[in-house]
Amino acid sequence: MITLALSKGRIFEETAPLLARAGITPAEDPETSRRLIIETSAPNLRIVVVRATDVPTYVQYGAADLGVAGKDVLLEHAAQWGEAALAQPLDLGIARCRLCVAVPEGFDYANAVRRGARLRVATKYVASAREFFATKGVHVDLIKLYGSMELAPLAGLADAIVDLVSTGSTLRANRLVEVETIAPISARLIANAAALKTKRTEIMPLIDELAAVVAA
Repeated sequence: MITLALSKGRIFEETAPLLARAGITPAEDPETSRRLIIETSAPNLRIVVVRATDVPTYVQYGAADLGVAGKDVLLEHAAQWGEAALAQPLDLGIARCRLCVAVPEGFDYANAVRRGARLRVATKYVASAREFFATKGVHVDLIKLYGSMELAPLAGLADAIVDLVSTGSTLRANRLVEVETIAPISARLIANAAALKTKRTEIMPLIDELAAVVAA
């Protein structure tokens, strides 16, 4: 039996069509079902429904053989455990967005960075933000938030934010502008390293099938 960890929301919504084209459909809709373990049309595959930030942990410790997680989540996980903690056999090319730095309109970010000012940056992507600003030699005070990131500069809590941006409409609505892109983001299929060896005959056909669907 192969266990695939998925999170509700955009990740599941965009992964489901890929699975369907590979001939796999869940027995229940995770968005409406109260079950956290859901069987699928494939007799050797089941889905476990977990929080997006928990997907890498379930896969790393073997509670799930495979998972789908955004690159943003994987960057934070790798900062703690190292990139070798998880295999990433496939970029699914879904849930595309970018991890960006944004500031209020009128804030002279370029000048602040040049003169070595100490910036207050609000984000839930603390590790990614720390590494990014460190490579630029910019001193930052990182303020960890879990939501409504755009409010932080408006309320005077931070000078800038680091957050995911898709269309940019939320930034514009709150009079914020992107000033730098840290990384392009998409969802990746991740795998437990041990499972890739012990369950190779079960897992590799699924990875190959998904790779063919993505390529098509």
